[in-house]
Amino acid sequence: MLEKTYEPANVEARIYEQWQEAGAFKAGAGAKPGAETFSIVIPPPNVTGSLHIGHALNNTIQDILIRFERMRGKDVLWQPGTDHAGIATQMIVERQ
Repeated sequence: MLEKTYEPANVEARIYEQWQEAGAFKAGAGAKPGAETFSIVIPPPNVTGSLHIGHALNNTIQDILIRFERMRGKDVLWQPGTDHAGIATQMIVERQ
């Protein structure tokens, strides 16, 4: 039966080893041996938690570029990054 609340640990624990064996967490899916590398860092949402059309546009463009370079045979990595909203972060922290 499908549980009311999704618990990722219950699912991922069962298949994590398969993900590891398949290389699911590595860059280079479909890359040719010795291929040129290509990477983009994904900035996370702002500390305010407010997403806007700029986030959607930015992530869409990144997705297109990553897929295009992968199709060209490059060793591609789309890497999650760190908070890029230093000024907004400081403002929120000072308010609290």
